[in-house]
Amino acid sequence: MSEALEIQFASLSAAPTGTLVLLAGAELALAATARGLDERTKGAVSKAARAADFTGKAKTSIEILAPIGIDASRLLVIGAGHPSKELDRLLLGGYVLSQITARKGEAASLIADVPDTGEAGADVLAADLAFGALLRSYAFKKYRTTRKAEDGGEDEPRDGVRRLTVHCAKPDAAAKAFASRKALAQGIFLARDLVNEPANMLGPVEFAERVRDLASAGVEVEVLDEDQLRALKMGALLAVGQGSDRPSRVVVMQWHGAKSKRAKTLAFVGKGVCFDTGGISMKPAGGMEDMKGDMGGAACVVGLMLALAGRKAAVNAVGLVGLVENMPSGKAQRPGDIVTSMSGQTVEVLNTDAEGRLVLADVLWYAQQRFKPRFVIDLATLTGAIIVALGKEHAGLFSNDDRLAGELIAAGEATGEKVWRMPLGKAYDKLIDSKNADMKNIGGRHAGSITAAQFVQRFIKDTPWAHLDVAGTAMDSARNEINPSWASGWGVRLLDRLICDHYEKGDK
Repeated sequence: MSEALEIQFASLSAAPTGTLVLLAGAELALAATARGLDERTKGAVSKAARAADFTGKAKTSIEILAPIGIDASRLLVIGAGHPSKELDRLLLGGYVLSQITARKGEAASLIADVPDTGEAGADVLAADLAFGALLRSYAFKKYRTTRKAEDGGEDEPRDGVRRLTVHCAKPDAAAKAFASRKALAQGIFLARDLVNEPANMLGPVEFAERVRDLASAGVEVEVLDEDQLRALKMGALLAVGQGSDRPSRVVVMQWHGAKSKRAKTLAFVGKGVCFDTGGISMKPAGGMEDMKGDMGGAACVVGLMLALAGRKAAVNAVGLVGLVENMPSGKAQRPGDIVTSMSGQTVEVLNTDAEGRLVLADVLWYAQQRFKPRFVIDLATLTGAIIVALGKEHAGLFSNDDRLAGELIAAGEATGEKVWRMPLGKAYDKLIDSKNADMKNIGGRHAGSITAAQFVQRFIKDTPWAHLDVAGTAMDSARNEINPSWASGWGVRLLDRLICDHYEKGDK
């Protein structure tokens, strides 16, 4: 897992170490602590701000080298704007770390004191800033053998700050609030690591072995091999992987944290195509290397389960991931093949590159049959069509339940991992009817993400269900202050917020 930034909390009166960071609100508003430091430096902050036309606007900063009156080699003053929302505070924390790491030194101190922060208390403000900084600190450098790159860049090894001390009015309360956020960060980092791994190092078997490590966090892990999958009649999933020399797997992760014995299980299912060549319906060569990330949905589910266990979430949750590799060979399924899914429904495979929905079909059916969950949410890098529709800013949301859809939309607004609800309907469903089987796995050129969701819906019983098409958000997504990596770990914060806000406060 990515090398973590060490974060600790201290009082406002404690002596700072290394680079000192102050936060200035809009119109250069300084909190009491910052005003005191300005006085100790004989107005250095105010003078520098006037000289640079610095007003405290978000994503702006000024630097004062060797300031007099304080024991710091440099003083950074960073514009905080109006960080009244949680996401604003996270982004601010990420921006703070980016500015610190641009300078030399292994330690830094942040004065987490900003005027007019809305409802956030001193502890919440400090914890959110620290969380944002921690998310920003991620770097995937497992296979780098050198410490320096010639061209630099956001994903380069972090040779700067290793320790950040956050000074605030309530350090003990801030540390307590940060503990759950740190657990969430570990889940996000795990999801990012899995997506960033090259496919030669992370096939279905290796992925499953990585998931076994969650047992140390208290997650029950069960790995189903191909013999067990055949016994369960998962013919759709097995057909996807039959062209590969690497055997397919399904992994089941269970977290039992609910206080009530009546609490129903929440189910999360992830598409885990560890590499997708397209099979016989081969993808173009350009950009195919990115298909190592075609297991972004599965990575999110694994990261979520680690986060829930790490923060001891008061909920019963199960995560299931279908792990396959889609390769062309003499054993691979062909366009025109008809396969039988675990549900008994038959599928005519017209395009072997529309494989993720076949994986979801069997795993979703199994999840409902075995766990009878309160709801089931699946995540999949399913269609390029969703990127055409929504770009990289939103994931596509499809659902048979208005309440669940509304909760996901609200969680997306709160976390910045936004979703946009897309339609489902009989007219779209007819597009996947087949003359030779119960359905075909593609519906033609139009409405590709919708017909894919209609396909998945045919394997949903009467369970509340949501499908998240994360093709545009799980990998190579829009990067920001807290997401510096090609692999975003998208969805872990979204689903954790959904659970926290609606499903940990008793069985409703």
